[in-house]
Amino acid sequence: MTIYDALRTGRRTFLTRGLTGAALLGVTASLPLAAVATTPTEGAAGTAPDQDRKAILGMAGTYKVTFDFRETTPFLADYKPIAPKTSGGEEVVRVVEDTGSVIRLQHLLVVDGDDRLPVVIKHWRQDWTYQPASVLTYQGTGHWSLTPVDGAAAKGAWSQTVWQTDDSPRYGGVGRWRHDAGVSRWTSEETWRPLARRDATRHPPYDRYNGINRHALTPAGWVHEQDNAKMGLRDGALVTFVHEAVINTYSRSGDFPVAAADEYWAKTMTYWAAVRGAWDQAIAQHQGVSVTEEANNGSVTGKALMGLADSIAKGGKGIPDAIAEARRVITDATQGSAKSGA
Repeated sequence: MTIYDALRTGRRTFLTRGLTGAALLGVTASLPLAAVATTPTEGAAGTAPDQDRKAILGMAGTYKVTFDFRETTPFLADYKPIAPKTSGGEEVVRVVEDTGSVIRLQHLLVVDGDDRLPVVIKHWRQDWTYQPASVLTYQGTGHWSLTPVDGAAAKGAWSQTVWQTDDSPRYGGVGRWRHDAGVSRWTSEETWRPLARRDATRHPPYDRYNGINRHALTPAGWVHEQDNAKMGLRDGALVTFVHEAVINTYSRSGDFPVAAADEYWAKTMTYWAAVRGAWDQAIAQHQGVSVTEEANNGSVTGKALMGLADSIAKGGKGIPDAIAEARRVITDATQGSAKSGA
């Protein structure tokens, strides 16, 4: 079952309300949050403020999640906003690396399979880097590049890089944590992003978002808010079709099969560490990467890389063989990066 299948069928955790919507890994990554070692160590980016780190690490845990997407103001006379979409889910967020100045959080969805037994789907990953020298940014359809961050802009700031379900890139941006008025919150600069599945599968007239992200800690957990301009080409010029407000709310809960997510991660974490390394190598080699986008899977690599992990989890594929195959998939999908200028 893919994430798109879960969103489309609405099984268990993606229950609709109204309309259906849509690096190194330590061996402690599969353990409950309290057992994950997070001792900070000073890295190349410097020692990060404790308040910032506490806020980022505070997003790890187990949650019931609500997803609320609403197109608001149209900016073309012939464009009509689509109806609001809301859905819900159950998600485990684990710390898979913490060096002090780099923190990686892996999201894992837990849904019901056809037999009503829990199925785990690896979801998005968010990487946080303190005072980054560069950030991987989306440049348009199928292209990402490592963008230098000016020293003044990097000072005291964090980059957040978001990755697809198969660890292919999605978007990155730089912002600062603030801890005032009773709230810890991080707000990004404006960043381009590829279409999410909820839009890409509809083949809309726009082909990217220009958005601002905000992550804020709440008494119940945390919230991810997005202010998106949905953009695309018309008559050869990039225009804004409509604005969108997104509110994804994470409320603490353990009332779902959390152990299934940890079991999946324990079986596949070595494989996914190697996959991350292969993507990192491709990005470093070309100072960016080009990979074909695919509506249902995020990237053209999605089905193959996710399928290999599922095979490992079910005992059908050995980890070394799966890693070798995954590296071939990534190489084949990105071998045109240098020629494309990514």
